[in-house]
Amino acid sequence: MNGFACDLLRGSLSCKSMTRLLLIFCLLLAALVGGCAGPGAPQAQPRLLRKANVLPLALDPAFSFRKTKLFFHDRKLEKPTTSRMVNFERERMDYGTVTDTEMQAREGNYFDFWWRAERTAHVTVRLEYRQQNLGAYVQAQEVDVPAAHGTVQTKFKVVGDSYLQDGRVIAWRALLIENGKIVALTQSFLWN
Repeated sequence: MNGFACDLLRGSLSCKSMTRLLLIFCLLLAALVGGCAGPGAPQAQPRLLRKANVLPLALDPAFSFRKTKLFFHDRKLEKPTTSRMVNFERERMDYGTVTDTEMQAREGNYFDFWWRAERTAHVTVRLEYRQQNLGAYVQAQEVDVPAAHGTVQTKFKVVGDSYLQDGRVIAWRALLIENGKIVALTQSFLWN
């Protein structure tokens, strides 16, 4: 704090006390802002759909997928590597597990999508996918994002019993849905 401000405050608080008070205020403000809905906010759990209904395509330039991160985790199929990043991601997936059953429950496919909405809208993010043992049967998971605006991250996973019984995800597509219409999409190479 500069000398002028300290002279002004000398009558009621010392400069050191005022600095501490300002620091506490800034930390509280940062905690409050960090707790609001934003990129770090917790997301609703995806719900599994009984049937993936067909929706009309009405692409809107106000919505777009920006980045996709795919990760497949199965300890039996993973090849040894010296890459620290790959090893870290594998260990992060198993963090906190103790038994083999807990580790098996985390094996499968993980999907992270970053997408952008240029205007505020109620958006439903849907992941449609086909699994190895189910052939052409399409399954779907959805997450509702009310009042979406700016860049948003949405996560999906096909793990545990679904992965162990039905196999690995072989093809997928992600959709942004507004008012029952597909406004943006991204898909794997094998999706048809």
